[in-house]
Amino acid sequence: MKELKLYYMNFCPFCIKAKRFAEKHPELNVEFLNIKDEANHKALIEIGGKDQVPMLTVDGKPMYESGAIVKFLKEELKK
Repeated sequence: MKELKLYYMNFCPFCIKAKRFAEKHPELNVEFLNIKDEANHKALIEIGGKDQVPMLTVDGKPMYESGAIVKFLKEELKK
């Protein structure tokens, strides 16, 4: 199983979209990391090289854009 971490920010509509989908599918085992926490914010920038959320890491590799994230997660559910 892939390691999935979703970096998000409260009140961001794109983050809410990705987070809601992941929350509805606990079998995906997504770890949620709020960038309000300074350590998570620092990790977001270190991993992806930019200050942009939502960011999903898949085995440590960053993925952006809520639509792409949801599409990826839907594909993971099919496996």
